[in-house]
Amino acid sequence: MIVPLRVAVVALVIGLLAGGAAARERSDRSSARPATTQEAGVLAVVVDPATRQPVIVLEGKRDRRQFAMAIGAAEATGIAAPLNGVTPPRPLTHDLFLTIFSRLSVSLQRVVIHDFRDDTYFATVHLVANGAEMTLDARPSDAIALALRAKAPVLVEDRVFERGSVPPAAGEPRRRPI
Repeated sequence: MIVPLRVAVVALVIGLLAGGAAARERSDRSSARPATTQEAGVLAVVVDPATRQPVIVLEGKRDRRQFAMAIGAAEATGIAAPLNGVTPPRPLTHDLFLTIFSRLSVSLQRVVIHDFRDDTYFATVHLVANGAEMTLDARPSDAIALALRAKAPVLVEDRVFERGSVPPAAGEPRRRPI
């Protein structure tokens, strides 16, 4: 009875994590050139002075290209806490998910930010459960919040850097990942 219950709970957690989103589109992946990725560091969570919206800044570890991604206030808190070494007094949603994963012997292997189109970033979360890998569609902000807590790599496809990169302001030094 424990095994069917465990499978049902894993399926429920995965469904919640995926947010009911449909499987990611593969049409952009059908190009002849294979996608290449690089690990990215999270430089900061800041507030864009023009829009007053939280923004996360990522930098490729291989070539130091950067891009910024607008996120919601709750997601900014979910990312800033582990980024700054802060442990909240009560678990945030991402902490809860990792606790559930741990208790169900599910591990987070990596997250991949794989596309940027129509001003929207797309990501996948790669999990391993019972020796089988599962790939789930996720919002990049949630994927990053989970990866920071699990100390899993955040990978970004080069085409995301190509489409979303912003050069640093003139004379502004590049910050290193925290």
